[in-house]
Amino acid sequence: MALTPEELLAFLDRLGIAVVTHRHPPVFTVEEAALHTAHLPGGHTKNLFLEDREGGLWLVSCLDRQKVKVNALARLLGAPRVSFGSAERLREVLGVEPGSVTPLALVNDRDRRVRAVWDTKMLALPLLNFHPLVNTMTTAIATADLRRFAQATGHAPIELDLDATLSA
Repeated sequence: MALTPEELLAFLDRLGIAVVTHRHPPVFTVEEAALHTAHLPGGHTKNLFLEDREGGLWLVSCLDRQKVKVNALARLLGAPRVSFGSAERLREVLGVEPGSVTPLALVNDRDRRVRAVWDTKMLALPLLNFHPLVNTMTTAIATADLRRFAQATGHAPIELDLDATLSA
């Protein structure tokens, strides 16, 4: 069963990871999020849930203004053709709704079916903002702590400069 945002925040606390969470109206796009969170310190992000032709699942996290060519990304990852994952698969594997996709949902991927891909430019920032499983909140987490979180959930993200998808 998927964790609630409160259970996720308690999990982070047990790991010794301090975060700051802000509540806001529901947001479904980068543009909507900016209306409520642009004033918050740290990198603002977007996340793409992808599925490849053979059933492989990918969670791509990057800065909110990063352009990504999905087919070029698949070639860089050595994955068969990818497309956006269905809402049903997103709920099944990460326990979140569309509009709430976040690397913090890796906590719900207990079978480790999802391969995380993190953009290196995002990782160069000391502080990042993500939804804590719902799109009515934004949580700021130190990048080093995001890495610790991924390790604690059994995920080893692929670090990649997503600008490489623009010329591939």
